[in-house]
Amino acid sequence: MKLLRFILTLIHLFIIVLLLGTLLNAYVPPRVFPWINLLSLMFPVLMIVNIALCFFWIVLWKKRCFLFLILSIPLIIPTTRWINFKGKTSEKPNLKVVTLNMKGGIFGRDKIYEYLKNTDADIILGQEYGSEFTVPGYANVTKDYEIVALNSKTRIISQAKLAATGNGNAFYADIEFKGKVIRIINVYLTPFSFDKGKVKPTQDFDQNQMKLKYILKKLVPTFKIHQQEVAEIRTAIDQSPYPVILAGDFNAVPNSYEYYHLGKNLKDVFVETGNGSSTSFHDYKFPIRIDHVFCSENIKPISYKVDRSVKLSDHFPVITEFKID
Repeated sequence: MKLLRFILTLIHLFIIVLLLGTLLNAYVPPRVFPWINLLSLMFPVLMIVNIALCFFWIVLWKKRCFLFLILSIPLIIPTTRWINFKGKTSEKPNLKVVTLNMKGGIFGRDKIYEYLKNTDADIILGQEYGSEFTVPGYANVTKDYEIVALNSKTRIISQAKLAATGNGNAFYADIEFKGKVIRIINVYLTPFSFDKGKVKPTQDFDQNQMKLKYILKKLVPTFKIHQQEVAEIRTAIDQSPYPVILAGDFNAVPNSYEYYHLGKNLKDVFVETGNGSSTSFHDYKFPIRIDHVFCSENIKPISYKVDRSVKLSDHFPVITEFKID
């Protein structure tokens, strides 16, 4: 039994090291060392194992439980980026923003448009919209930037294309709202474009090894492309003369390099007002949050909702509300 506890202690320490390693994504770019960014994908599973082992030590009433609990304190905020229980504030919002990756409309474009129209959002952001993106009742539409577009109920003052380094895209649109101007940035970072048949685990060890190599071959180069895309988008945030709402399909999970650097000096609306799980991508069984919404400090987030009641795409719509003073 002592040997088993010793082995479990070493495993637990190793898991803690990996979890704390995700914090380095705020400092280490993928082009320097891309492997750290892989830890962000593993974070939910590693955290579940960490919590289970902490309970194990508590049940056995071993003093090492205090060590692991203390080491887990820096992981509280990273965990709230995946699951959170703050919930909607009591203040009344005056701006609603919806973002949805439409998967080219293959789930039914008319159905998507009807849903988006019924949200009565002030601003609708679309990614992978296909040939067009014109929700009925929304007269203000951005230019054709390919992959990404915006529909607004209020006037678009100016707009410009941003990142187009890989197969992703992004733009900003300065929107007039209640006598003020807000910069909306719609993001679609380069996708990993996995062949699902090549990532699904099997009972064959050799096949799984080949699939792991395939996944890594896709992930690492894409991380490096993301770094350049993030730099271009970051310029539009830092140089904006207006408050910013940054949203879209980041193709990156919480605690990743992309998350830390795009969200720098901005508020994660889910962390501020989210309730429950943040999972927004449902094409794989593994829980993934790759659709994000951030806002400037002088914009007050009121609510954040992943609408899992509809399947309009391989992404769920993300509905956010704000108060603009």
